[in-house]
Amino acid sequence: MHNNWLNVAIEKIEADFNRSADTHLLKLTFPGLPGIDIYLKDESTHPTGSLKHRLARSLFLYALCNGKITKDTTVVEASSGSTAVSEAYFANMIGVPFIAVIPKETARKKISDIEFHGGQCHFVDTGNEMRPAAISLASSIGGVFLDQFTYAERATDWRGNNNIAESIFNQMSKEHHPVPSFIVVGAGTGGTSATIGRYIKYKGFSSSLVVADPENSAFYEGFQTGRNDIILSETSRIEGIGRPQVEASFIPSVIDQMIKVPDGASIASIHWLEHIVGKKVGGSTGTNLWASLLLAQKMAQQGKQGSIVTLICDSGERYLDTYFDLSWVADNIGPLDQYLSELSKINSVLAPQMKR
Repeated sequence: MHNNWLNVAIEKIEADFNRSADTHLLKLTFPGLPGIDIYLKDESTHPTGSLKHRLARSLFLYALCNGKITKDTTVVEASSGSTAVSEAYFANMIGVPFIAVIPKETARKKISDIEFHGGQCHFVDTGNEMRPAAISLASSIGGVFLDQFTYAERATDWRGNNNIAESIFNQMSKEHHPVPSFIVVGAGTGGTSATIGRYIKYKGFSSSLVVADPENSAFYEGFQTGRNDIILSETSRIEGIGRPQVEASFIPSVIDQMIKVPDGASIASIHWLEHIVGKKVGGSTGTNLWASLLLAQKMAQQGKQGSIVTLICDSGERYLDTYFDLSWVADNIGPLDQYLSELSKINSVLAPQMKR
């Protein structure tokens, strides 16, 4: 009986994959960056609205095929929101209960999306408390803790199978610079950077993998020092990326470079981008974009041409009460004028000054 349920559960998840089209690759060109093309892979178009749809699918298949989830299992996850939204979707699809352990300051839209897909929310005060609380909760109810921060790097098939890395290179194949000079991503679990970095090496591409890290994240310092025991007291203000400790799925050896991005630069970038493409994106996309523009400027100064690919991780509609609320930005992030001024030098579009 269990095998029948397991087979049906896997078939349902695989059917969702077959129904899902690939995500779009948006091209940006700027007069101030001649010969350099920047591409944004729009992962917000997945059924659950973010890059984490790919990860959640992989984590569920990994847990199912390892015998961790049965028809009676309650699934528990520690998440800043987007992974939990996607996991609630897949849990609902196969008919198992889902509980997300999330910080209480998580964007309200993410909370409502988790509940929309049938999940429950268990709140903790800070991001530091998520994982221990999830472990304790899963143990107390006899559930399974999916643990994205440990299993993200191994649940995804990094050799291909239409993963995000293979998708990027396939979509770039007809472009003027088909092999990107840089691929830029953020790190929440480290799973995306591990997948892309391994794929680049496996296929022998010349692209460099760059990871952009926000403030209050241990990944950058861990990469610079080679230490994995760093623990910070504060947590990232850019939802979805940055962790107070170096997580197990973060693989520094596949990363070529890391760039530390001020939170003000991340948020300024998403307001600036909205004026260029007419689309709201989340704060982690701003982190990616700022780092990509720094790399593009350096290429231009060196007289180099090429392409840079980065990700739209999720939609800005989830952050209308935070990153797109001027009062919230002023109180929690601070002035953005300095960063908006820098962005206006790249393109003549200057977002409104962030004043209440």
